[in-house]
Amino acid sequence: MTDAPAIDPSLAAHIAEHMASTDVEKTTPELEPLPDDRFLDRELSWLAFNQRVLELAEDPDLPLLERVRFLAIFASNLDEFFMVRVAGLKRRIATGIAVTAASGLSPRQVLEAISEKAHELQDRHARVFAEQVQPQLAADGITLVRWDDLGESEQDRLRKFFRRQIFPVLTPLAVDPAHPFPYISGLSLNLAVVVVNPSTGKEHFARVKVPPLLPRFIAVDASGRPSAPDVQAASVEKGPMSFVPVEDVISEHLEHLFPGMEVIEHHTFRVTRNEDVEVEEDDAENLLQAMEKELLRRRFGPPVRLELAEGISPRIRQLLVRELGMAPEEVYELPAPLDYTGLNVIADLDRAELQFPRFVPTTPRQLAEVESAKPAEVFAKIRERDILLHHPYDSFSTSVQTFLEQAAADPAVLAIKQTLYRTSGDSPIVDALIDAAEAGKQVLALVEIKARFDEQNNISWARKLEQAGVHVVYGIVGLKTHCKLSLVVRQEADGLRRYSHVGTGNYHPKTARLYTDLGLLTADPEVGQDLTRLFNQLSGYAPKSRFHRLLVAPRSVRAGLIERIEREADAARAGQPAWIKIKVNSMVDEAVIDALYRASQAGVSVDLVVRGICALRPGVPGLSENIRVRSILGRFLEHSRIFAFANAVPDPDATFEGTEVYIGSADLMHRNLDRRVEALVRVADPDQVTEIVDLVDESMDDGTSSWHLESDGAWVRHSRGPDGPLVDQQEALIQRQRRRPGTGR
Repeated sequence: MTDAPAIDPSLAAHIAEHMASTDVEKTTPELEPLPDDRFLDRELSWLAFNQRVLELAEDPDLPLLERVRFLAIFASNLDEFFMVRVAGLKRRIATGIAVTAASGLSPRQVLEAISEKAHELQDRHARVFAEQVQPQLAADGITLVRWDDLGESEQDRLRKFFRRQIFPVLTPLAVDPAHPFPYISGLSLNLAVVVVNPSTGKEHFARVKVPPLLPRFIAVDASGRPSAPDVQAASVEKGPMSFVPVEDVISEHLEHLFPGMEVIEHHTFRVTRNEDVEVEEDDAENLLQAMEKELLRRRFGPPVRLELAEGISPRIRQLLVRELGMAPEEVYELPAPLDYTGLNVIADLDRAELQFPRFVPTTPRQLAEVESAKPAEVFAKIRERDILLHHPYDSFSTSVQTFLEQAAADPAVLAIKQTLYRTSGDSPIVDALIDAAEAGKQVLALVEIKARFDEQNNISWARKLEQAGVHVVYGIVGLKTHCKLSLVVRQEADGLRRYSHVGTGNYHPKTARLYTDLGLLTADPEVGQDLTRLFNQLSGYAPKSRFHRLLVAPRSVRAGLIERIEREADAARAGQPAWIKIKVNSMVDEAVIDALYRASQAGVSVDLVVRGICALRPGVPGLSENIRVRSILGRFLEHSRIFAFANAVPDPDATFEGTEVYIGSADLMHRNLDRRVEALVRVADPDQVTEIVDLVDESMDDGTSSWHLESDGAWVRHSRGPDGPLVDQQEALIQRQRRRPGTGR
C-alpha cells in the first residue's frame, strides 16, 4: 500500500483552482529504469522506528526513569499505529481498494508482516519491563506490586480507598439473553468476570470497565497510604514507594459489584479500534460541526487488536474473540499488567537522580538584550538581521511567544495572521491572539481542526478564538493546513512593514520544550510578501500566487526539491562539487526517492537524517552507494526539517549562489506533498546556512551516536566506539548552549 491513493478528480480540481500555477516542471532525459525492489515497506519501516524507541528503553546507560518513559512512548506509539495505519489497511482490504505497496508487497502480505513483527515487539516490550526495568526500579525504592505482595495494613488502606474513590464510578455489565455483549471502547482496560449463582449453580459472564479517569497505577507511599498521581511526587521523598495496578484493586473487590454471586474467575483485556477520522468536506456545510459528529462516530470504529492477559481461560478467550470478531493473528496474549502507557505516572516522579539532568532553554542571542524591553526594540532586532531559532535549546517562550505577545500589545501593530495546527487550550499564543483582537487589531487564525487526535481540543479553542472576535478560518477544502507561519503587519515611520516567523514545529508551548525545531524570524520584504500571498490563498481566493523565498505544497515543494536534486546531479556529471543533505521525520515519497537514486548514480553525495519512516534503500551498488541514512532518537523528539543543496550550478535566473538551504513544515510523504499546505523558507544569511549544514553534518558524523540504515531495511545502532560512548548530539547541543556567552551557565 502506498501512503495514499490518488486524489479523486473533484478534489484535484478544487486544489487546482486554489493552488494552480503556470510553473512548468523540468523534464528529465530518458534513463535506465530503476529496479522494482528499490523501496522499503512503509509500515514495516514504522515498526522499525518504534523498535528503536524500545532499544532506548533497553539501554542501561540511560537514566532509569527515562527508560520507563520510553516504554510508555513505545506503547502509545503502537496504539496509534494500530488505530490509524493497521485500521486503514484493513478498511482498504475490506472495501477492495487496497493496492500493492511500493515495496511490492500485497496488502495481505503487509498485514501478515505487521502482525508477525508487532507480536515480536510487544513480547519484547513486556520482557524489557519485567526482566530489566522493574527489578532496577525496585532497587531504587520504586516497586510495582500485585495485591498479594502488599502488607495487611496497606491492603486495609486500599480497601478504604476503593470504597471511597473507585467503587462509586464502576459499572458492571452482565451478558445474558436480556443483556447483549456490551460495546468495548477503544483502548479501555477491562475485566472479564465469570460469576456463579450459588442458588442455581448457573454461571454468568460480566464485563467491568476500568474508568479511564482513575489513576492507572495507584501509589502507596512509605506509610502505606494510597494516593492519586498529583501527590506522588511529594510523597516519594519520604521513602520507598509502591504502585499497584488499579485493576488489581478492583479485582480484589469484585464481590462488592456482584453481591450474592460467587466470583470464580476474572481476566484483564484491552481492545484497539479504528479511530481515524474521515470527513467528507465537500458535503459539510460547517466543517466544525461535521468534525464534532465524526468524533462521536470514532468511538465505534471496528476493533483491530485484542490484548489479553496471560493465563486467560480458553473459554473466556474464545468468547471475547467471537463477540469482538477478531482474527487469531489480531490477538496478543501478554504478561500482566496490560497497557504500559500508564507508566508515565512513574516516569514523572520527582527523582532527579533517575532522570535526565534538568535543562533550561536560553533566550536567543539577538533577543536576549531586549527580552523585557519595549516591543519596538524587539522588532528592531528582527529588522537588523534574520534570527534563526533552534528549539528547545533556544527558548520558545522568550522568542516566538514574546514576538507574538509583543505584537498583540504594540499599538503600532495593525494585523496578525497565524496558522495553528496543534496547540494547548491555555496557550499564551492563543491568549495573545485574543488580546490582539480585543485591542482592535485585525487577527486571522487559520486553525487546522483535523490535526489527528487533537481534533476535540482544537475545536474548543477555535470556538474560544471566534468568541473573542478573531477571524477563524479552516483553510482549503481537501487540504490540511500544516505550515507553521506567523505574519505581523506594523505601522512604522517609513510605512507598513511585515514581520514573519516560519517554523518547523507547532505553536505549542509544551512540545516546544520537548521537540527539536527550527524557526526563522525575519523582516525580509520578500518573505513578508510570500506569507501575505499564502494567507490570502488560505483565507480567500488567490489561485495564481507566486513566491520568492517559499516553496509551498501541494504546488511546488515536490517539484522544487526534485528540481534542486536534479541540479546537483547535473553538477556531479559536470565534475563539480555536488551534495545533498536532508533531515526529515519521514521519507516515503517515491518521486523524491527516485530523484535521490538518480543523483546518487550521477555521483552526488547524499546524507539523510530520518527520524522515523524511510522507504529508501541506501548503499545498494549501482543505485544508492552514495547515499547514507542515519536516525537520531533521544531525550528530545527530532522534529526539524532541513533541505540543503551544494548549488554548484545555480539556475540562470537565480539571484544568489552557494549553498541553498530550506527549512519548514514538510516531510517527504504523499500526505505532506499532495494533501497538505506546507511551506519551506529559504535561509538567506550565510552564517545561518553554515550553522544548519553543520547541524546535519554532526548528525551524520561516525562519532555521533545514531542508528544506521542498511540496504535490507535493518537499522543498526552505533552508540559506543573503542573508547567508550559516542557523542550524544542532543547533549552536546545542550552543553554548547550552556557555554554560550551571556547565558550565565
